[in-house]
Amino acid sequence: MKKTYVLDTNVIIQTPAALYSFEDNRVILPVAVLEELDKHKNDDAERGANCRQAIRFLESLRTKGSLYEGVMLDTGGMLKIETNYTSVDIPEGFHGDTCDNRILKVCKGLMEKGDNVILVTKDIIVRLKAQMMGVPAEDFTTEQSPNFEAQYTGRMDAYISDKAMGEFKKKGLSPENAFVMDGLDRVNVDPVPNQFFILHSETNEKSTLLGRFDGNKIVPLWSINEEPFGVKPRNVGQRFLQEALMQDPETAPLVIVKGTAGTAKTFYSLAVGLQHTYEPASRRYRKILITRPNVQFDEDIGFLPGTEQEKIAPYLRPIIDNLEILVDRNENERYKNEKQLKDKIDELFYRGVIVAEAMNFIRGRSITNTFLIIDEAQNLTPKQVKGIVTRVGRGTKVVLLGDPQQIDHPLLDERTNGLSYASEKMKGSHLCFQITMRTDECLRSILAQDASTRM
Repeated sequence: MKKTYVLDTNVIIQTPAALYSFEDNRVILPVAVLEELDKHKNDDAERGANCRQAIRFLESLRTKGSLYEGVMLDTGGMLKIETNYTSVDIPEGFHGDTCDNRILKVCKGLMEKGDNVILVTKDIIVRLKAQMMGVPAEDFTTEQSPNFEAQYTGRMDAYISDKAMGEFKKKGLSPENAFVMDGLDRVNVDPVPNQFFILHSETNEKSTLLGRFDGNKIVPLWSINEEPFGVKPRNVGQRFLQEALMQDPETAPLVIVKGTAGTAKTFYSLAVGLQHTYEPASRRYRKILITRPNVQFDEDIGFLPGTEQEKIAPYLRPIIDNLEILVDRNENERYKNEKQLKDKIDELFYRGVIVAEAMNFIRGRSITNTFLIIDEAQNLTPKQVKGIVTRVGRGTKVVLLGDPQQIDHPLLDERTNGLSYASEKMKGSHLCFQITMRTDECLRSILAQDASTRM
């Protein structure tokens, strides 16, 4: 029996192409959804653009027939706009003729008619209300990644023979000579391009080497002795992170870094960016371009007073905190002269070494020869991250940083955010390096490490 999917407005706003994601089943748009699309079509930023795109999709279908009666989709399904079921009873506690309640009435009415109805919504509250009414409801899962624990980490522990340990630095290692343990059984590794390895001696687990699968064999890290902008890696995760960040933009134009707060994701990215932008001997990029998606800020930036830099300054404080450490490595003297420290950082912005822009001003551009850092990328939608990565010009390196377990966006979670989406979709690409920092690699403070484990 074919299913009838009733779509909530938030599904269309986040992913306009969701209309075509339900195979040969029926797709129902309550008229309340059309009214919401019309209400937001002139909004700035992502929401307005997605509403307009969805409306264009509907217009193209309207020319093929009556949406009120139903129009066939290329998927074999049918799209229909539903205007009926306005008088269906809903629980007394559901006050008002809200958009959510009108959508729920449509679901209930179609069910009473005998349809196999599923409400698709990003709104958890609407799913709860649907459950109270006996209406099956689910999230839009087409763009979902696995649970965080099952997501690709970009790193693996494996075992090799002592002979292979001795020859590794000169010859590298064929993947067929590395194995993991599955109970008492040895299982050969099946590496992904650019996956990092901690190689343990099979006779002494504490004897280790670090490597990366280059697509043919596991090779030693080439940046193992580098110290970008005077920063020395302090754990295995940072060594892998350094290797990914220091690759040239032709080899690794995209780096995805996931991990909890305090694992130096932003700090190390800035250090490598400064090394290849500020230092004349190793200059590779014109500038470092930094942006941090913020749900409310990105929507409302046009209404805030001041210049662009004045508008975004409060949201870049975490970047400034890291720069304070990078521009003055002497911990004992760093904060004795606050004005001098501020002047050093201001000079980087004044000279254009570092440029900070709001996310709205990044999307849609072609950015060349730039070290582009997108901090807190877990607050991007899949569509937003695709729009950024697919706009990258020659000589640019994109660094996506974030923690999929710390999300501020009301319609995203650890499985549907843009960072996790990009990680899963780009897994296996020769142009993408990935690393997930572990909780025990938190270096912010003893308290921060303990809290990230316990809380």
